[in-house]
Parts: sequence; C-alpha cells; structure tokens
Amino acid sequence: MVNRITTLAVATTLTLATSSQGLFTTASKTDGKYLYNFSTVPLLAELLKLMVSSVLLYKQFHKDPHGTNVTLEWKTARLYPIPSLIYLVHNNVQFFTLKYVDPSTYQILGNLKIVTTGVLFRVFLKRKLSTLQWWALVLLMVGATMSQVSGCGKTFNSPMEGYLFGLLSAFLSAFAGVYTEFLMKKNDDCLYWQNVQLYSFGVLFNAIALTVDDVNHGFANGFWPHTMFNGYSLVVWCVVGNLAFTGLLVSWIMKFADTIVKVYSTSMAMLVTMLISAWLFNLQPTLQLMLGILTAIASLNLYYMNPLDLLPEAAVKGRVASSQAAQVEAFASVETGEPTSDTFAPFEGGLATAFSHQW
Repeated sequence: MVNRITTLAVATTLTLATSSQGLFTTASKTDGKYLYNFSTVPLLAELLKLMVSSVLLYKQFHKDPHGTNVTLEWKTARLYPIPSLIYLVHNNVQFFTLKYVDPSTYQILGNLKIVTTGVLFRVFLKRKLSTLQWWALVLLMVGATMSQVSGCGKTFNSPMEGYLFGLLSAFLSAFAGVYTEFLMKKNDDCLYWQNVQLYSFGVLFNAIALTVDDVNHGFANGFWPHTMFNGYSLVVWCVVGNLAFTGLLVSWIMKFADTIVKVYSTSMAMLVTMLISAWLFNLQPTLQLMLGILTAIASLNLYYMNPLDLLPEAAVKGRVASSQAAQVEAFASVETGEPTSDTFAPFEGGLATAFSHQW
C-alpha cells in the first residue's frame, strides 16, 4: 500500500517534470527553428522508457521471482495497444483542430479534458465523485482557462468544426488516461511488466508513424533510421530524457493513485511553466495568470477536502452523540447480561472515523 506522502512526492515531481518539458523544448530551438526531426523525440522517449522498465523488471524478478506477478495471457496482452492507438488518433484530431482554430483557442479548448476526465472517471471506472469534487474540477478548468485568456475582449469566432474537433480531442485525451488507469489496475501484475507491454507498442506505433510520414513525403529527407539523430544536441537529449521520465511517473500514478491526480499535476505544471517563463524572460505576470493560479490552488484544496471539515462543529457533535449512544447501549447490555456482537461497533466506527479524519 502506497502512503499519501509518496503519492504527493511523485505528483509534485510530475508537476516539475511536466513544467520543465516546455522549457527544454523551447531551449532546443536554434534561431526559432527545430534543427532536428521533432517526430523522433516520442519514439526515442518510448524506447528509453522500455529499456528502463525492462532493466527494473529484470532486477525485480531476480530479487523476488515468486512475488513478481507476470500475466502471459493473450486476452490481457491484446489490451495494451489500445492506449497507443487512442493517442495516435488524438494526434491527428489535434492537427484538424488547429486547422480551424488559433493556438490560444486550442489551448483553452484543451482544458475541457479536465471535466471530461471526471465524467469518464465516473462512467468508465465507476468511481463516484462528490458534489464538492465536481465543483473542484470545474474550478480547475476555470482557473486554467483564466490564465490563458489574453484579454477581456477575447471572442470565439472560429468555425463550428474547430470546436467539435476540440471537444473530440479533449474526450480522447481523457479517455486515454482513464483507460490506461483501468489497464494498470486490471490485475496485480508488476508495474514494470505492464510498462514493458505498454511501451513496446508505443515504440512500434511511433516507428510506423515515422515510416508512413517518410513515404508520404517521398523520402525527401531520407529514411528516418538513417537521419534520426541529425541535429541532436545535449538539450534535445534533455527533452527526450525528461519526456521519458514524465511517462514513467504517469504510469506510477495510474497504478497507485488515479487519473485525477495526473490531471491536477499537469494542470498545475502549465501554470508553473507560465510563471517560470515570466521570470526567465522578464515578463510581467498578468492578472489572469495570478487569478488562475489562485483558483487552481483553491480547486486542489477543495477536491481533497474532507466534507466534514466544512462543518467542524457539526462533525464534533456527531462524534460525541455517537459515542454517548454507544456507552448507553454498552451499559444496557451489561445490565441485561446479553451482550450482542454489535455492542462495541459504535466505538470501533467512531475510532475509525476519527482516525480517518486525522489522516
């Protein structure tokens, strides 16, 4: 069982790694241009994740061969290509969306994935969210959108096709995350073995996509295995390494936490990136950015808040009343000499409730 401190540490690391990705990617440009084939970065990141997971699986298996669960059934293995296929379709939908809307509108539409993740989280994984948590997700979407709006007079005048593709893109992004969580928690297989299967198909589909792209362009720039490392520098390798590291963190969160933790980590990362960019490039932080950050922080606290904390006096009175009722029942059972199996249940429930409130 993973404790909350570990989950918080991994989520914080994911936020920092995700926010660093945009900075590394910007730094990898030369005179505002990419001198390398940017499409090779996801392939190399998938390959690096596959290698790391394979080494970790090898060490885990030799350390505890009987405790390392590995499922070799085809009916389980056939589920692992699906996330890669979803992301493949998602990437193409992103391209069509950008044909109809400008980049800023596209970013704002992308925030819809926050709420669609909550919907699929409820429908697909059967995980019920409280009303408080739903409002927290809405607040997070509002905060992320607020930080991206450049001015008060901004209007949306793009064709309807752009908004429909944007909605589809948000749905596919959310569905990929929720499905991956379902896949990782489907059984008790070792995380490293699940990663090996997941990233193997990731390498395969990325390689196929690069090959198809070269064929469509008539191999104008050569065949990608021969030109893969052209223009690569230390900063570009940092982009690859950071992307791989982020992917490994996400798989851990999907296995031991949930998709909502990932949503909050990536959303907070976007706000951190904006803040760091303003500091690095001597830009004045806008009012929208600061309000967006405050709204996102409020959303985070609201989502993980115990509802009883909103009415602390009522919660204390409820626990006192429960304890008094338990004492009366216990004394009554002693006088009659017929204690029941439920005699001490209120005490146990009260202690368990108090302990859960503390943690």
